[in-house]
Amino acid sequence: MTTEAVPHEGVPGRRVPDQVLRVEDLAVHFGGIKAVDGITLGLERGLISGILGPNGSGKSTLLGAVTRLTPLTRGSMYFEDRDFSGVRPEQVARLGIGRTFQTVRLLDDLTVHENVQLGHDLIAGPRRWWRRVDSTERDAAEAAVHTALERTGLDGKEKLRPGQLSYGLQRRVEIARAIVMSPKLLLLDEPTAGMNRFEREEIGRLMSDLRAEGLTQLIVEHDVQMMVDVCDHLFAMNSGQLIASGAPADVVRDPAVREAYLGKQDNDDRDS
Repeated sequence: MTTEAVPHEGVPGRRVPDQVLRVEDLAVHFGGIKAVDGITLGLERGLISGILGPNGSGKSTLLGAVTRLTPLTRGSMYFEDRDFSGVRPEQVARLGIGRTFQTVRLLDDLTVHENVQLGHDLIAGPRRWWRRVDSTERDAAEAAVHTALERTGLDGKEKLRPGQLSYGLQRRVEIARAIVMSPKLLLLDEPTAGMNRFEREEIGRLMSDLRAEGLTQLIVEHDVQMMVDVCDHLFAMNSGQLIASGAPADVVRDPAVREAYLGKQDNDDRDS
């Protein structure tokens, strides 16, 4: 198995030059369950893309495959035109891919600051040990963590532990831990879950600010209006397959999407 990202030779004219990530015929099967079944898509550099779909449609499984935490059944993945389909999960972050998770994954015995510091340590690799003796390394790491905390509205909460925070604030810690890695691609799995409207708007503004700085983002989110407002491009999934792709306003009007996701939501609203 390949353990390093290797150049994608491919077919001439096949790759779009400004795509940061491309997956081709990606499939993840669990026994007879086809969680992801033949997905091909690309993410344009510097834009915010989103994935819509009902629960169980394969959105989070797709993110797991991209970060190599979920084994592939078949398919290829290219990051900045290099095949990384066989790299180990711990190498993905060093390639420049950061992510948050559908469920919060924080270490309860560490402070907010220490949890965010873990993201910086991951990309620093062996250099992190130099912080003990090198004040320059130590100051640079501290500045990066402080900036990530400030941008996510967590300044003043550095010494608290995750258990002392609301669920929405815990989600912010995860986002801070991801952006402190200075990724080239940021994968956000339901980043505003557990947040009120004001908090969701703040996170939306943060995403827009990161886009203005050139950061490519892929978001999985159930807040359809936020996706329309923030994203430049939307994909829609159902039953492990891609059913629509395009401008957000067009995708949410697509009959297949409305039947698979929006229509189901409308029916749930009427039943409540």
